[in-house]
Amino acid sequence: MGGECIFQSSQPVNRYLQCHELVLYKYRNHAKNLLVIVIIDFRIRLPRLYSTLSALTSLDYVTTTGPSQPYGQQHLNEPLLDHREGQLFLTEAFKVILEEVLCKGTDVNEKVCEWREPEELATLLDLELREYGEQQHQLLQRVRDVAKYSVKTNHPRFFNQLFAGVDYHALTGRFLTEALNTSQYTYEVAPVFVLMEDEVLSKLRSLVGWAQGDGIFCPGGTMSNMYAMNLARYRAFPEVKLKGQWALPRLAVFTSQESHYSVMKAAAFQGIGTENVFKVNVDDRGCMITDDLSEKIELAKSQGAVPFLVHATSGTTVQGAFDPLEPIADICDRQGLWMHVDCNYVTMFVIRADSVTWNPHKMMLTGLQCSAILLKDTTDLLKRCHSADATYLFQQDKFYDMSLDTGDKSIQCGRKVDCLKLWLMWKAVGSQGLEERVDRAFAHTRYLVEKMMKREGFQLIGKPEFVNVCFWFIPPSLRGKENSPDYQDRLSKVAPVIKERMIKQGTMMVGYQPLGGRVNFFRMIVISPQLSYQDMTFFLDEIERLGNNL
Repeated sequence: MGGECIFQSSQPVNRYLQCHELVLYKYRNHAKNLLVIVIIDFRIRLPRLYSTLSALTSLDYVTTTGPSQPYGQQHLNEPLLDHREGQLFLTEAFKVILEEVLCKGTDVNEKVCEWREPEELATLLDLELREYGEQQHQLLQRVRDVAKYSVKTNHPRFFNQLFAGVDYHALTGRFLTEALNTSQYTYEVAPVFVLMEDEVLSKLRSLVGWAQGDGIFCPGGTMSNMYAMNLARYRAFPEVKLKGQWALPRLAVFTSQESHYSVMKAAAFQGIGTENVFKVNVDDRGCMITDDLSEKIELAKSQGAVPFLVHATSGTTVQGAFDPLEPIADICDRQGLWMHVDCNYVTMFVIRADSVTWNPHKMMLTGLQCSAILLKDTTDLLKRCHSADATYLFQQDKFYDMSLDTGDKSIQCGRKVDCLKLWLMWKAVGSQGLEERVDRAFAHTRYLVEKMMKREGFQLIGKPEFVNVCFWFIPPSLRGKENSPDYQDRLSKVAPVIKERMIKQGTMMVGYQPLGGRVNFFRMIVISPQLSYQDMTFFLDEIERLGNNL
């Protein structure tokens, strides 16, 4: 829009003002001694504009070059979108993304976040959606504002979640995925990605230790865990697909007290019921106690429930604890139970599981989201459990191998391509490069713990098994007062205040939580490949700076 209108007439015409949607012209009608002001509104149809303008000016004719109609008002025989204009906007927007998100967002001298209170932030972003669109320069400012006020999870001092950092090859895969905009359900619309997903899943299964099996990429680890529960139930009671939960006996699920909350969500979502999730006790490290697992299974049976699933964890969310997989597998074998492992880190006994949730968007740094459910099963259980045989997608008389249409394995119809970012990153760095990243994360974790143990005021919850470092910071005012009746209450308030200060100052981000009988403590995640020993030292110094006066 905003092109130039050409008036062809004997009267002199001067363009007075031009903007995105309106063009204003003035000219002198000498015959009538009048100054005529003409406003051309490109939001209305051009044929009507021409006739109205001709009537006003008595011009011989009017032509227009350059501007296209606003969105939604073009003629049906013209393209609705201007690709040249859109590609120019994308080019300029990408410059903003590169500068604000990937350059400033990874610079330790920049803030992790630019905190604003919700009311102020809503005003700054101008979130209201209006009748007419905005100009390109306004939209580019929207892009800048979104980047500026968003948390920079690629920042080296973002320790808040189990994902952090950026891999540029994976990011390229994410950009390419969005640009291609296809759905991963049939070979005809996603030929590249059907083959690619199969290869990536095969490689992941080989790392678990399975030469064969099945699997599918899911929208996050929670969904992968839900898949596992649904598959376990279907294997035990295949009639559930036709008759529903009411035709089944009361079912029982077993998981540790520190497993991911998605187990409870899955039980509620699938109609099993959260009261039928038996929480197994854990030791001081957060690992499942197998003797208590056996007791809980017998308890469930005594109540008339039918056990069908044990959900174990390899690297719990808070403490990074590893359930003892081998004795759990022995129990599952004896009881005929499905064993699922929610896996943040592959250990040697994962091979004995029936299914595994693996989230490459965490330690493998593919970026959100990238999660897979992996199965040992080779009987097409995944498809039998979830298929609905939609004939408009999965026609049986296609000209290619129908087994390539993997969409009926999924509970979704449209399914985002999540394999490309992992595949491209893996191609770039190889298995050796991925292993090096994991080793580096463990090395930094050990360094942090060594330094923390030498500093007054830092009290570890326990020696970390993984990259989760859990600790209390004891400010000087509380040191030596552990036996005071209000000590726990006062200690519980330390982490929230320090968290508020660090966020409002933008220096770093780290999470905290209570757990069991423990009051609020910090959970530091050491995962980004951008980290250095200097960042570990900064973290300790900053906790002290923010909390010493509490």
